[in-house]
Amino acid sequence: MNADENDTKANNNTENNTSIKTNAGNLKALTATKMLRERARQHVEEGAVTTGYAADKEAVIGLLNDALATELVCVLRYKRHYFMAKGIYSESVKGEFLQHAKEEMAHADRIAKRITELGGEPNFSPDGLSSRSHAEYRPGDSLVSMIKEDLIAERIAIESYREFITYLGNDDPTTQRMIKEILAMEEEHADDMSSLLDGMRIKTD
Repeated sequence: MNADENDTKANNNTENNTSIKTNAGNLKALTATKMLRERARQHVEEGAVTTGYAADKEAVIGLLNDALATELVCVLRYKRHYFMAKGIYSESVKGEFLQHAKEEMAHADRIAKRITELGGEPNFSPDGLSSRSHAEYRPGDSLVSMIKEDLIAERIAIESYREFITYLGNDDPTTQRMIKEILAMEEEHADDMSSLLDGMRIKTD
């Protein structure tokens, strides 16, 4: 074995030793099984919220209820637009409105479920719904204005969800993952509405 091979072997051994030490350090950070079992038995009535939950639970529930209101308002607005859309270009647009209404309702259901998992109550009350929602309920008086209002609402939802994700950080990874998935759908919705709006402008020019 020459000098270069000896150096390579030495470097590999060093890397392996470092990896072993790192893994050993990570293992030390894990909670012992006995302690995990004891923690799980404490405050068992809180369900999914264990002592390891780092976020402000009440604040997160409040933000989730705001998000729930936003989704419900979007459902109502898309439904109205679906039924009120008229004109020679309306059929394909109506299909998008209806699909988005269904997807926004699915978002609302996911958010409501997460609220209950955190020990809260989802607020479905119509009283104050529009004031709790980040997005506005604007009916629009033409096909173009309907699409535009839906695009604006999606942009509002996108910004609010991005801020929510930042707020959560690593304190509530389950809620953060859900909001990230909903955000991705809202970005698709915004892209759909933007494309429809561009298409309508071309057709009416």
